[in-house]
This record gives sequence, structure tokens and C-alpha cells, in this order.
Amino acid sequence: MFAETTAASDLGKLRHFLVAEREKTLSDTEWKFRMRGYGFHVKRVNGGVMVARLPQNEILGCVKM
Repeated sequence: MFAETTAASDLGKLRHFLVAEREKTLSDTEWKFRMRGYGFHVKRVNGGVMVARLPQNEILGCVKM
């Protein structure tokens, strides 16, 4: 699983993963649900997406999308 194998500091790979998964879904709601399955909480903010690791809700950073 991506959440377990990627360091928190590698936002480039995380962005690539998020974009690839978003392309597989029909809506933001479905995408957010999918990301929760991978252990991420995503929230739309101005200019991108705030990403946190679950279950601690540890913020990894903001990814431009």
C-alpha cells in the first residue's frame, strides 16, 4: 500500500499518486473515499489539496493540483 511505503517528505510521488487515483474516479467524494482506504485524508484548499496520514491525522503537506 502506498501509505505504508512512502516517506512523508516525498510530496512529488504523493502528488503523482493522488492525480492518478483522481483520474480513476468520477467525483471528488469518491476520490476522497478511495484515499481514506489508502490511509490518507484529503481536503481541498486554495491552490491544491491538504493531505494528512490517517489515523493520527498527521499533516503531510499541501499538494498543488
